[in-house]
Amino acid sequence: MATTHHLGLPRIGRKRELKFALEKYWRGDINRQALLTTAQSIRDNNRHLQEQLDWQTVGDFSFYDHVLDTSMLLGNLPQRFSLANSDDLDRYFQVARGSQASAAENACQSACHASELTKWFDTNYHYIVPEFDSQTRFSLNPRQLLAQIQEAQAHNQTVKPVLIGPVSYLWLGKHHDGGNRLDFLEQLLPVYAELLQILQQHGVEWVQIDEPILVMELDQDWQHAFRLAYYQLQSSTLKILLTTYFGRLQDNLKLVCELPVHGVHIDAINAQQDVKQLIDWLPAHKILSLGVINGRNIWKTDLNQTLDWLEPVADCLQDRLWLAPSCSLLHVPIDLRAEQDMDVEIKSWLAFAVQKLEELQILATAIKQGRHSVQEQILDNALAINNRKKSVRIHNQQVSTRLECIDPAMAERNSPYSSRAEQQQQALQLPVLPTTTIGSFPQTREIRLARSQYRKGLLSESDYTQSMREEIQRCIQTQEQLGLDVLVHGEPERNDMVEYFAEHLDGYAFSRFGWVQSYGSRCVKPPILFGDISRSTSITLDWTVYAQTLTVKPVKAMLTGPVTMLNWSFVREDQPLETTCQQLALAIRDEVLELEQAGIKVIQIDEAALREGLPLRRKDWSQYLNWAVQAFKLCANGVTDQTQIHTHMCYSEFNDIIEAITAMDADVITIETSRSQMELLDVFDKFDYPNGIGPGVYDIHSPAIPSKQQITDLIKQAAGKIAFEQLWINPDCGLKTRSWDEVLPALQNMIEAGAELRQHSEKLSGKAMSKRKVLESRGLF
Repeated sequence: MATTHHLGLPRIGRKRELKFALEKYWRGDINRQALLTTAQSIRDNNRHLQEQLDWQTVGDFSFYDHVLDTSMLLGNLPQRFSLANSDDLDRYFQVARGSQASAAENACQSACHASELTKWFDTNYHYIVPEFDSQTRFSLNPRQLLAQIQEAQAHNQTVKPVLIGPVSYLWLGKHHDGGNRLDFLEQLLPVYAELLQILQQHGVEWVQIDEPILVMELDQDWQHAFRLAYYQLQSSTLKILLTTYFGRLQDNLKLVCELPVHGVHIDAINAQQDVKQLIDWLPAHKILSLGVINGRNIWKTDLNQTLDWLEPVADCLQDRLWLAPSCSLLHVPIDLRAEQDMDVEIKSWLAFAVQKLEELQILATAIKQGRHSVQEQILDNALAINNRKKSVRIHNQQVSTRLECIDPAMAERNSPYSSRAEQQQQALQLPVLPTTTIGSFPQTREIRLARSQYRKGLLSESDYTQSMREEIQRCIQTQEQLGLDVLVHGEPERNDMVEYFAEHLDGYAFSRFGWVQSYGSRCVKPPILFGDISRSTSITLDWTVYAQTLTVKPVKAMLTGPVTMLNWSFVREDQPLETTCQQLALAIRDEVLELEQAGIKVIQIDEAALREGLPLRRKDWSQYLNWAVQAFKLCANGVTDQTQIHTHMCYSEFNDIIEAITAMDADVITIETSRSQMELLDVFDKFDYPNGIGPGVYDIHSPAIPSKQQITDLIKQAAGKIAFEQLWINPDCGLKTRSWDEVLPALQNMIEAGAELRQHSEKLSGKAMSKRKVLESRGLF
């Protein structure tokens, strides 16, 4: 009993080897073989990590994104990337990153934009959105998957390939002709059937097929699609493990039990309530895989508590029980043992991917041989769990007292937006279509080296401060030369938008090697929120005030909002998220008020992760949005009417939460829209958004430099949906991951496009004109 496996492992390498190899390959510093060798090494290391498990998962490695891998597997890459002299791997990267047209190809440059990037369910991982249109055709391309299978089989491993299921794949994509994605199911299923047959021919016994949308609300059409798909894919020999994660099955539980598959995996961390009913309803010939180790957070599993409910389940299921982490371990760092400098007490509370696999083995051994067989490990675990509960570092009475004193009026501005906008315009004197950036500028090697030397004590504080000031001065001068209207200091002192702020707050701890993948080569190191949050010193004040002394133009202070701090941290689980978010909001509020008192007139509070915190089921949204929006308002709304509050949101579908975004009442919101070609603005056809808005006009996640015409076209599209007078012009996101060689021409084109459109607006009288009529009157449509 208690067969062990996992759903996926981190794929970036213990020291981010994949990240560095990818970036070198894209720059042309290494050749194809060097990149492939790095990938091989990572897969070899991952193979060793799972040697003690009963099944070894293959197909979880990816050069960029597993959803994009699926599109490649199914032969579904956008036609605009069917370029001459371009092989599979280069096309793969072009879809993810876009491609810069050569001089000979300049006429078709606009067709080479990257595919859209968006959040993977409620995580901070991003996937490349599959594209469908009337010309979409599928054709199997299994070479990479089969190579990984053969690679594992060569080491005498019992393999379990992992695939994204056909229904979830369609759900994750977009139909650009406005049709129904399920219309493609009929032509997609034969490709999956062909793949399963090939896997069977290669000696595969079990295949893991991920259908994560089964934890979401599905209408009858999507539920029927599951029945149609799996009745057509059923095989008498190849066994399917239907895999779900991140939530409960709820109204899809009966459907899952009835599908003709050989086993079902559920996330027993988030769906423990479903276990009893699954045992009752699942046919006796099907296995039940339980995700008993949290694959989303880094706290140790309470082994005794888990065994208390798991042992009766094991007695009931016997050999039908499989054990695994709740989801792919992609979402946690690799190995806690690398953290030699971490606080010893806090380290004793944690488990990274390697430790989670060890916990899985302990649970399986306890089930098979009794708790006495792993008594020492269980006692050590119990001691750590108990020590964490009793630690005096968790709670701060002053923070609790302050929470009790929150007054609802603290979250409200003094005047409505229309009145504030007039006062802010008098103070700032901005032109129509004001230009700005989202905050960060390129993080050069010199900047990173100075920060590293300062942390190691190799650079004095005065020398470090001087180094950062010189970079800030460079950023201000560059922005003035370009002609931007609202400037930023460039954030050279910041390693990460969340970790930097966390380092200045009590209640956080940090890892050195706790990297997780956000997308492609982009990795983040989430801070560890273990206790009550408070702010004891200024975070951004000195850098922002210094930047403002260098220019007469307004400098925008850059802060990370409480909801994003919460959602992009590894968060404590011993109190409600709402309470933790309120603590963060009060800490950021103190920073906001101090900036205003120092004379800063524009303050941006990024809530990049607001939407990803949404519960997976819509019926649960209102409760989350109520406290999340209130937390933002609590941190932002203590300022006077003359202070302009901005916020920024990263790639996400925000159309269905537009009312909550409006309720945030930020004076200006900037959003990432260029990869969707402004499709995310469709909501404004029906919703009259009252405040300022800056839809991103070029994709900073791609190395491609947008032309002035491309940016102009996007601004026109935006102005067809939003009143001209409300529009701001800005990139999609911060520029830290790009080089100056990419940033300068892109910003120049953006500013020239804005200036050209601004000239037309200045010919008009001061009487406001709405939306598309504005541009029509200027001959721009």
